[in-house]
Amino acid sequence: MIEYFKSDARLLSPLYEFEPGCWVNLVRPTSEEITHVLATTGVEEDFLRAALDPEESSRVELEEDQTLLIVDIPTLEESNVEQDESKIFGTLPMGIIVLPNTVITVCLQDTTVLRGIAQNKVRDIHTAMRTRFVLQILLRVAGLFLRNLRMIERDFTKIERRLYDSLKNEELIQLLGLSKSLVYFSASLKGNEVTMEKMLRGRILKLYEDDRDLLEDALIEIRQAIEMAGIYSSILAGTMDAYASVVSNNLNIIMKVLTVITIIMTIPNIIFGFYGMNITGNDLPFAYWWWVPVVISIGGCIGAWIYMKRKDLL
Repeated sequence: MIEYFKSDARLLSPLYEFEPGCWVNLVRPTSEEITHVLATTGVEEDFLRAALDPEESSRVELEEDQTLLIVDIPTLEESNVEQDESKIFGTLPMGIIVLPNTVITVCLQDTTVLRGIAQNKVRDIHTAMRTRFVLQILLRVAGLFLRNLRMIERDFTKIERRLYDSLKNEELIQLLGLSKSLVYFSASLKGNEVTMEKMLRGRILKLYEDDRDLLEDALIEIRQAIEMAGIYSSILAGTMDAYASVVSNNLNIIMKVLTVITIIMTIPNIIFGFYGMNITGNDLPFAYWWWVPVVISIGGCIGAWIYMKRKDLL
């Protein structure tokens, strides 16, 4: 999909074809669309295809008067657990190509970062001011990371509340999914931080004073997101360790109870085993009183239960 937008009176208006000073948005473009953009804008083909590789890492590349920025953005993935209320997040590369007369964005998915800009949810967008427009995109990427981290924290709190009551595999799988999301976020955020720090030096894009302030704001949010991801990862790791300890402790309690029950049930077996031996009745006490072994068995069981209760074995 190809979309063209151009700012007019601080609002973005869609265009039907390319114009100098516009913003070109590519979402999972086809080969024909890539060929069309190459012919109309003169962008480097390697730059255009770089962000279409889902394994591409965050980086900056310069080629004559063209600049390629690749940053990772958070995406929502589908959960493999049925009726799973928590969310699993991943990251996806997004390419931002700055040309002398336009800005091109390339991504494999239609993200809320760019869709919000296209729907005029961001104020003071000027597509002709290429550097400022790129920095506004980066600021929205940082904000999206922070929002998704807060969503992870809320999902973690919900799971934690029912974790120690249910002790089911579903909760453990959900925690593993959140842990996986935090690992992806941490790696992507650190890559984005390095890319923005390179931009802050002013060698990649010419920065004016307002642009520098905007980039510093984006860097602050990225670093805050890195710190939040680290804190949440530590809390999640501690919770999973506690979960394992609770499961192990519950198993020990169950085994202890079963052992006590087995010991108590052994007493009647021993007593009735004596009276069931193939010997003459005169050799056993009370051999002809059937209720005697029953009483002895019951008394032995009660005595064993009292003893174990006093020893705190139950």
